[in-house]
Amino acid sequence: MRYLCIDLGDKRTGLAVGDDVLKIVTPAGVLEISRGPALVEAMLDTINEHDSQALVLGMPLHMDGSEGDRARIARDFANDLNARIDLPIHFQDERLTSYAADQQMAQSGRTHRQKKQIRDALAAAEILRDFFDQHP
Repeated sequence: MRYLCIDLGDKRTGLAVGDDVLKIVTPAGVLEISRGPALVEAMLDTINEHDSQALVLGMPLHMDGSEGDRARIARDFANDLNARIDLPIHFQDERLTSYAADQQMAQSGRTHRQKKQIRDALAAAEILRDFFDQHP
């Protein structure tokens, strides 16, 4: 099955794609669109572009595992998508994935601006890898 992973942000949303058979995950870019109807439309286009069969949405949990306002925002976004598409949507804990993305880029030689542009896609890839690890 082909998955599209979403690392939802306020202004930038990271994307990654992967296959649950081969377990290969690839960063797929960043949508620089604020949350709202325009982002939902862009996501529908992205889902079609990547021929996605299921979605994984990063769930921003507190370090103690509890849900807060950011988790509610992610669930609301999933509901907005679910109203428009008939694909399974899985939630995956996204704690420390941005940190892992930063660690990957630490010695890359990229400027701060260049890192900022790809950080969310790398975080989405980390989220999808974690999902595959937890759902063999």
